[in-house]
Amino acid sequence: MANEAQAGTGMPGKRYAFYPGCVSKGACKELKRATELVARHLGIELEELTEAACCGAGIMDDVDPEMTDALNARTLAMAEQRGLTLLTQCSTCQGVLNKINKELQRDKKKRDRINSILKETGYQYNGTVEVKHLLWVLVDENEYGLSRLREQIRRSLEGLSVAPFYGCYILRPSDLLGFDHPHRPTSLDELIRALGATPVDYNGKSKCCGFPLQLIHPKNSFTMAGNHLSEAKSKGADLMVTPCPLCHLNLDARQPEASRVLQEQGKISGEIGLPVLHLPQLVALALGYTPKELGMRTHITSTRPVEEKLGV
Repeated sequence: MANEAQAGTGMPGKRYAFYPGCVSKGACKELKRATELVARHLGIELEELTEAACCGAGIMDDVDPEMTDALNARTLAMAEQRGLTLLTQCSTCQGVLNKINKELQRDKKKRDRINSILKETGYQYNGTVEVKHLLWVLVDENEYGLSRLREQIRRSLEGLSVAPFYGCYILRPSDLLGFDHPHRPTSLDELIRALGATPVDYNGKSKCCGFPLQLIHPKNSFTMAGNHLSEAKSKGADLMVTPCPLCHLNLDARQPEASRVLQEQGKISGEIGLPVLHLPQLVALALGYTPKELGMRTHITSTRPVEEKLGV
């Protein structure tokens, strides 16, 4: 691949226990690939937790909450055992893992109960691990930081209008995320600016994409996704970027269904047609990687308009 030789040009970074989540290892493998390219290029070392289980994301939790907590505590213990911060590229995984991490840190009785379950697996959770999303690592100057990221840019995204879609977990609940950190509520906008692009402000950027509703009420799910996409496009967005693979699935892969639902409701007359990128794909474009290397041609909603505007 043309840009592979460019990898490793960033300054040596920190090492993280990498938890990619399910979607980027299954339905959207290009998202994990983009994350690994970005990390290697910037000198961020990733040690993948290959034996970690799914975080559950509201599915397992409905069936057996305690087992879900134990599985996630096991994942946290894996990172803890390595003495590393747990890094995820999925804001849903971040939300689930961060929640149980904080609960177990605060509740010794619950921690002891979960550890009694974990004992059979050979792991013990001690409450010393941190959970961080890739977005926070890229923005935070104590981790990697935007100042260093700007130095690595090989293809400015100037001229692109990018709609940030934060979704649910990357911003909520604030008491678990530590919103005393000045960059958390605006981190995606700041990253977009650092890459040379212009963030598009719109009402839906911090709302739910609708993914959790797909199995229960798909029409409502597609309406939510469609409303966010069409609003962003009406405000001049060339594309949308999200830090969550699950949001990516609903906003990109199910965009044809979202378009049909909005057409039935008389809100639009044709396809929405707004390209959707996962966070590391946008970063990797600015680092000089090609759409082919980033798997953008596998997206359901064509990314050709973005490629043409960038001349790649």
